[in-house]
Amino acid sequence: MIRSNLEILPRGVQVALALGLVALLAFPFTSTDYYTEMLTRMMIMAIFAMSLDLLQGVTGLVSLGHAAYFGLAGYALAFLTPPGEPVSLWWTLPLAVLASGLAALVIGFFVVRTRGIYFIMVTMAFAQMVFFLFFDNKALGGSDGLYINFRPDASLFGWVPFELDSKRTLYYFTLAAMLGVYVFLRRLLWSPFGRALAGIRVNEHRMRAMGFHTFGYKLAAFTLAGSLAGLAGYLWGTQTGYINPELMGFQMSAHTIMMVVLGGMGNIAGAIVGAFAFEYLLHVFKDLPQVGNVNLGKHWQLWMGLFIVLLITFAPRGVLGLVERLGNAGKRKPATPDDRKEEVA
Repeated sequence: MIRSNLEILPRGVQVALALGLVALLAFPFTSTDYYTEMLTRMMIMAIFAMSLDLLQGVTGLVSLGHAAYFGLAGYALAFLTPPGEPVSLWWTLPLAVLASGLAALVIGFFVVRTRGIYFIMVTMAFAQMVFFLFFDNKALGGSDGLYINFRPDASLFGWVPFELDSKRTLYYFTLAAMLGVYVFLRRLLWSPFGRALAGIRVNEHRMRAMGFHTFGYKLAAFTLAGSLAGLAGYLWGTQTGYINPELMGFQMSAHTIMMVVLGGMGNIAGAIVGAFAFEYLLHVFKDLPQVGNVNLGKHWQLWMGLFIVLLITFAPRGVLGLVERLGNAGKRKPATPDDRKEEVA
């Protein structure tokens, strides 16, 4: 049976991830501001993808409305920032994350009572309600969205440890947030709470028969995932200085699902790899040239869809699963005549 989750990372994958971290640490010193901003955006999306992986890969809950919590935190930052001065990072960040988590708690109280296709559809329905609440309401910015004129101020009682106006500083702040979320979720994955979530993914009926209150576990996971999505949304608003309802839409949620599937579900690191790979492929496909009367870059969704289909067909466990398979293939010893006799027997 082919497993769809890769919880234990092989040694080769761990080495590759460590080298990737070293490259991220050195990147701002070897590149331009444009690519530093691009990589910052990729890390923000990696945080967002990790939050969804907690639901989809660890708990087995596929949500098509996860972007609602991403956008809510961005809007919280926009509403909390005065028109003429920056607002403090140290109280707006927790407040924005709390707002997303509270919204996830309220919505999750109704959503996690459903299962399968009903869960998917109800999450999308709630997200669309939130989307149109902001899209049709001029007081909340309407379809044009809101501008965030100043990045949050990191000063503490007159002492300024760092300034987020610097692209490099914001890059490392986002990198620290991404690493913090990754370490937290990896520890959570192997905690009793995390193992209970994995058990719910495999067989919820058996978990209930063993005495686990699965509703409470799923609601806690749903709320935590919404809070972490809020962290990503706050960082998005901080970097771009602009928030609009499209960040809450179905397309944003669908892109994040693709990231999780692309990297490999259930191991958290796969969400990071998937986010980087998806954003990179997005730029590659959008920059495709025009051939005759056909603008290949304009139809980037088609090429991205074909790529995802091919990947899932030949590597159902994503990029990290493919790396593991290639590593195992290199270590596998050639079969001997005695081995073949044992297989026949």
